[in-house]
Amino acid sequence: MNFVWLDGESNSGKAHPNCSCGKKTVYYRAYNGESLCRDCFSSSIFEKTKKTISKYSMLNYGDRVGVAVSGGKDSTSLLYVMGEIMKGHGSKLYAITIDEGIKGYREESVRNAEKIAEKLGIPLLVTSYEDFFGFTLDEALSERKEAESAYRKKITSCAMCGPLRRRSIDMAAQKLGLDVVATAHNLDDVIQTFFINLYSGDLQRIRWLDPSLGNSKSGARSASRFKLRRIKPFMEIYEQELAFFAYINDLPFQSESCPYMNEGIRTEIRENLNTLEARHPGIKYSTLRTILSIASSLRVAGSNSIPSAEASQKRLQGKDSAKSCKVCGAVSSGEICSACKTVELVSNWKVLNNIIEK
Repeated sequence: MNFVWLDGESNSGKAHPNCSCGKKTVYYRAYNGESLCRDCFSSSIFEKTKKTISKYSMLNYGDRVGVAVSGGKDSTSLLYVMGEIMKGHGSKLYAITIDEGIKGYREESVRNAEKIAEKLGIPLLVTSYEDFFGFTLDEALSERKEAESAYRKKITSCAMCGPLRRRSIDMAAQKLGLDVVATAHNLDDVIQTFFINLYSGDLQRIRWLDPSLGNSKSGARSASRFKLRRIKPFMEIYEQELAFFAYINDLPFQSESCPYMNEGIRTEIRENLNTLEARHPGIKYSTLRTILSIASSLRVAGSNSIPSAEASQKRLQGKDSAKSCKVCGAVSSGEICSACKTVELVSNWKVLNNIIEK
């Protein structure tokens, strides 16, 4: 673990030297030996974020930018940071909150999003799965419980929620006329997503982890049908550091975990990675570098092979193998996008359950 209690003593019981500015240390970074005071730690998060945005050309002057705010520690921190660093840059910032419809959980996070947006003076759009798809996540999962025995295959809540959430954010962004959506995926999230896709054999989604794919300077973005850019300004910052940042800056964030979070493999991967990091500080950073190297060597969509020089040139020109979904018209790797497949699945479950009940 990397944090130090505010009295100057670390969670391991070891005292650390003062920050380089002379103030009392509140956070110790085991991976590089830094001892930081409250102010220097907060400043470092701002600087890391700005460096990532610049490195991967994530933003252009005048962009209309939306921050996806779930109400958790990462997203409230991202809205706070983006609100500060975008001042005077000619861009307009918005917040988007998607209510998936998880009773007893989502209400708090929506309140947090409203609170932080109001505090920062940032316009907030709150919308929901029910608005876009006609059902809540709770309702969809209730249908699943009844029908999955007939399908003989368990589909996790995360596998269902992910595509619907991404599509909801896209539709909300379209309502606001945005150029860019910033999500609060941190370094840990990126690594976990890599392993999830690795274990499922989804090399295409591993390719999409490359932050330079379709950035604001890339011909691939301007020439392709991916009109809305997606960026991850926190992708090089540890989850633990963002939690500490939210805490010392008194930002509101979700106190409870999603009740469905343990259905998938992500929690196990997170725990294993945290164990490795505790024993080998910095291993997450080296893993991220390897992941980005692998991602940049894979084709955008389609085949599971290293691209030829000709294929790479086509990718740079935006001539990738992405298709349009036959149902909704959104860009998709297949004939039907994952969001439409999920909606169709829920509809089929409802039909099946009606038959079973009769």
